[in-house]
Amino acid sequence: MGPHHPSMHGVLRLVVVPQGENVIDCKPILGYLHRGMEKIAENRTIVQYLPYVTRWDYLATMFTEAVTVNAPEKLANIQIPERASYIRIIMLELSRVASHLLWLGPFLADIGAQTPFFYIFREREMIYDLFEVATGMRMMHNYFRIGGVAADLPYGWVDKCLDFCQYCLPKIYEYERLITRNPIFLKRVKGVGFISRQEAINWGLSGPCLRASGVQWDLRKIDHYECYDKIDWQIKWQTEGDSLARYLVRIDEMKESINIIQQALKLLPGGPYENLEGRRIAQEKGRMNWNSFNYQFVGKKSSPTVKLPRQEHYVRVEAPKGELGVFLIGDDSVFPWRFKIRPPGFANLQILPQLLKGMKLADIMTILGSIDIIMGEVDR
Repeated sequence: MGPHHPSMHGVLRLVVVPQGENVIDCKPILGYLHRGMEKIAENRTIVQYLPYVTRWDYLATMFTEAVTVNAPEKLANIQIPERASYIRIIMLELSRVASHLLWLGPFLADIGAQTPFFYIFREREMIYDLFEVATGMRMMHNYFRIGGVAADLPYGWVDKCLDFCQYCLPKIYEYERLITRNPIFLKRVKGVGFISRQEAINWGLSGPCLRASGVQWDLRKIDHYECYDKIDWQIKWQTEGDSLARYLVRIDEMKESINIIQQALKLLPGGPYENLEGRRIAQEKGRMNWNSFNYQFVGKKSSPTVKLPRQEHYVRVEAPKGELGVFLIGDDSVFPWRFKIRPPGFANLQILPQLLKGMKLADIMTILGSIDIIMGEVDR
């Protein structure tokens, strides 16, 4: 099943050994979309590299930017203002909803349900309209910066975003009514692609694939990044571990994301949207007292050439597909010495041959779709 197969996600090539209708063996072949992203990062400053990163996972673009700016922030110990943190949360969760929507449509189209594919673009276009108003771009935003975000939310954006949340939630319930109890859908996904709890941990899965197998692991709760602890939300998980469970986890995550966005919009504080003193902080190395006088950062732009200290650090965020991490080694220069990307799709794809052995040929698309991979980040 080659890189040009119409229902293949991106450019993955599967060499399948069939025996009649049964799959005996399967070997995924990667690398058709390899663009040398890690090598490019080694001779770009972080600000120069930011436009590149949205090309890894081009459906959940905000997350790639988040991890790219979180790594130097943690490395140089730069804190960000609370308003910037909340804006980041809102953007990330909107991006998560958009990514899950664009997983849902093609996944059902693979199984044979064409209709939802056209429905999901409604809400997704609305999310992209919100992104376009705030960042100037629909998909490749280049919005996050070291120490905050590039621009404040425009006037009226918060109200529009709240309107979208009230519009989108009933639509997700509508998808559930349309899909979840459909007998044909259930026949195609129930018990297909089963991953036990221990297997999921051993193969290093993350994201919905892990949570569908009964592991309550969400980096938003574990790493406490941004302001997620100030918002009331739950980890969504299932115990069955089959394709249906992964579908249910993603549907529930969309609802939970909208809940997070609504709370973040209500809690959105005033103040600056960017810590404009990134360079000075890196020189001082002292902890800054943010609560005293939050407005001292309005005057100066942070230097685009923040020197990365000679340290190494692994930073991760909970992307829609799983744990997106960056291992960053600084070298006292503006360029990173090593910028290792740990994409969730790459790790989640390892288990595919084991899942496909002994299944029917028609189940390949179901299982591959339920894992949810984007080849841009698998091949980097």
